[in-house]
Amino acid sequence: MTVFQPRHRRVLAVPLGMVMATALAFLPDVSASAADTGGAAASLSAGTTDATSLSYVVNIRPGHGTSERVQRAIDRAGGSVVIAYDEIGVIVVHSSNADFAKSIRGVPGVDSAGATRNAPLPAQSTTDVGTPEVLSSQQVAAADTRATDGQDPLEPLQWDLPAIKADKAHEKTLGSPKVTVAVIDTGVDDTHPDIAPNFSAAQSANCVSGKPDTTYGAWRPSSTESPHGTHVAGEIAGAKNGIGITGVAPGVKVAGIKVATSQGYFYTEAVVCGFVWAAEHHIDVTNNSYYTDPWYFNCTDDPDQRALVDSITRASRFAERKGTVNVAAAGNESYDLASDSITDPVSPNDGTPSDRVIDPHKCFDIPTQLPGVVTVAATGAKGLKSSFSNYGLGVIDIAAPGGDSTSYQAPQPPATSGSILGPLPGGRWGYMAGTSMATPHVVGVAALIKSTHPHASPAMVKALLYAEATATPCTDPYDINGDGKVDAVCEGSRNRNGFYGWGIADALAAVGG
Repeated sequence: MTVFQPRHRRVLAVPLGMVMATALAFLPDVSASAADTGGAAASLSAGTTDATSLSYVVNIRPGHGTSERVQRAIDRAGGSVVIAYDEIGVIVVHSSNADFAKSIRGVPGVDSAGATRNAPLPAQSTTDVGTPEVLSSQQVAAADTRATDGQDPLEPLQWDLPAIKADKAHEKTLGSPKVTVAVIDTGVDDTHPDIAPNFSAAQSANCVSGKPDTTYGAWRPSSTESPHGTHVAGEIAGAKNGIGITGVAPGVKVAGIKVATSQGYFYTEAVVCGFVWAAEHHIDVTNNSYYTDPWYFNCTDDPDQRALVDSITRASRFAERKGTVNVAAAGNESYDLASDSITDPVSPNDGTPSDRVIDPHKCFDIPTQLPGVVTVAATGAKGLKSSFSNYGLGVIDIAAPGGDSTSYQAPQPPATSGSILGPLPGGRWGYMAGTSMATPHVVGVAALIKSTHPHASPAMVKALLYAEATATPCTDPYDINGDGKVDAVCEGSRNRNGFYGWGIADALAAVGG
């Protein structure tokens, strides 16, 4: 499998057979045009675009709503409103006026405004594509012969389930169908036999434009688009039905909220739409295995980037106030997110990136570093921090299996790959690795907690998630590839540190085991 250096955007998955901690896999991502409104969002006018149009977010002070003054200012500045989320004071606007954000920032009632992208609509495409390792029919058949009573056919290859005691948890409960998790991602193939039994179409949507499209099937990727969201959905809620794999919480419901364009970008307006949709459709837990494009880190001393942080903070907090736990991947570059500086070579990934040195205390990977969001690091089959996983004392909340190079962390037989097995569109299964894969394990455990404690608030679910995690001490020295050099430094105690946060997620404890 080809390994690519970061040039475009990335979902938080890395390629198999990786030999460099910073290597990333790029998957073709998904899109569908947004047509219908959904939830309580008010559509003020149809957004119009041309070859030079950009998308913007305008953030209004609480209580102002979409005031007539702001609407007139948007019109005068050459903006066309796509949708206004009055619940959180965020307006999505298209404009071909390069000075739109600057001209709108001084309007009374406007807190912040900024461009969500650098490339004109639609975003530019890329040819940097990597694919997951797909299981052959022979591998599927071989795994089936090793399955024991009560196991799905491919479960013997899922070393990640016993790593968090999910196999033992399933002896007590598979989770409640009254609990729904949402995969905010590249789209979910709900026709897959491991996903179909648990899929909730009524709670699914396409948010790519920033305005929810509720057309039936709009949440799906096409046959040429990314398998990422489908893999994640199966890891969480793959049905225990005698077919394929088993999810961490195989009895809960799963919804798909599609937010990635066909060119592979997760833009702010789509992410805002995703969180608001989740908030207004009774989603208990969201899975966020991505960073918001085009900036890996959004610096609050830049007015455009500050506006993006503001918008998504408002949306994620709104979802939590409505009862949703938001869980996000920490990233795959082996960055110390608690350090004093980081060199970001990939931003803006839809323009001309440069090596910029940022202060991670002022520049944020969103949504994972936002207040209230659970930040997840990845571990491999040996229970060590994955070679690629970002880390940082006080930043990482919890860890879970995300896979690693098999040469670094090989699983116990009968499992054969150090990566994570999950469903792929078209009724297939395959391996992927990354903090993208760790996050759904934590989401699954959170769903089991919510199943066990149906009246628990998001704060309580998070408290139980951390308290019940298996405390894991620092790996010191951390020389994952065995070359005699320290690859990362873990700080903190056994009870909380920069590699594993409060510990590794524990599914058995989540169900009272």
